[in-house]
Amino acid sequence: MNKFMLSITASSGEFYQGDCEDLTLPISDGIYGVQAGHNPVLVALHMGILHFVVDGKTRDVLVGDGIAEVTPAYVMVLVDSAENPEDIDKNRAEAARIRAEERLQHKQSMHEYYQSKIALDRAMQRLQTAAKYKR
Repeated sequence: MNKFMLSITASSGEFYQGDCEDLTLPISDGIYGVQAGHNPVLVALHMGILHFVVDGKTRDVLVGDGIAEVTPAYVMVLVDSAENPEDIDKNRAEAARIRAEERLQHKQSMHEYYQSKIALDRAMQRLQTAAKYKR
């Protein structure tokens, strides 16, 4: 199978850089697939599971919102967060969910409301991912 170079960078730093055979990106209305030789495109990413295949092995990464630059030879993914599903601390994610729900119960500015909604969405995605990939 043809390979291309994949680079995943989160706001905390480089998460992965190496060969990739197949890539599935989470977007707002589903998923977007990429293989070697893909036409150049910029893709807006939505928080979710990014799947990629390296040497026949599938890897999953929970990524936050971001963008991906796709070219025929490489894909650069820039996201606000990236973590392996097995590294998610369920207790911490549950505490974040509770905090976000409590913040939503109080009067706040529109900006604070949207920040609380984002925090709640992130906590829920982390909890769902942790439950799905529990080993």
